[in-house]
Amino acid sequence: MLDLLTLTQAVGELDEEKSLSMLSDFVAGDPTEASAYEALEACQNGMVIVGDLFEKGEYFIGDLIFSGELLTRSVELLKPVIGTTGGREVGKIVLGTVHDDLHDIGKNIFKSMAEAAGFKVYDLGTDVAVEVFVNKVREIQPEIVGLSGVLTLAINSMKDTVDGLVEAGLRDSVMITIGGACASYDAMVVTGADAWSTNAAESVDVCLNWVKNA
Repeated sequence: MLDLLTLTQAVGELDEEKSLSMLSDFVAGDPTEASAYEALEACQNGMVIVGDLFEKGEYFIGDLIFSGELLTRSVELLKPVIGTTGGREVGKIVLGTVHDDLHDIGKNIFKSMAEAAGFKVYDLGTDVAVEVFVNKVREIQPEIVGLSGVLTLAINSMKDTVDGLVEAGLRDSVMITIGGACASYDAMVVTGADAWSTNAAESVDVCLNWVKNA
């Protein structure tokens, strides 16, 4: 049986060998989907530890990047269990870090989790111009747009992007969630988004509820 607390600690300590070994053994034991989501949550809790240690100055940017890669690999291991849609696409998400912001760790984590949940994710990268978002939404016609940002100025960029979708007549056809260090309830109100979170797993849950209730 998977020790969730030990897994969380291993991820928080960036112990790649231990984390991936525990998950590999777990998946080999033919776990249920519910237990796999518990394992995913344990990994996410490990990321919280990483974030706390970064804020305390005990971890550095390189550690954050490595933690993102570790979580991505963890999600890949769990995908056969939590990706129980049988290949069926549950929805489409256009995702990107807004213009004037180059951070992508949180965006990449969200992408991995959303894909594991059955979404088709169109990742536009970082420093994405408003017109690029608009053109992709017009092309793909997704249910959801995900805007990521870390810097405070990214809030203005998120608002620019939402406004661009409004001007293009596309806003009413999509739900918009914002994420990253700059995300907050106030930022959601200012930008005109529909939801916000600094937790990738939480954001994916919101997206799943949107498509289920559409």
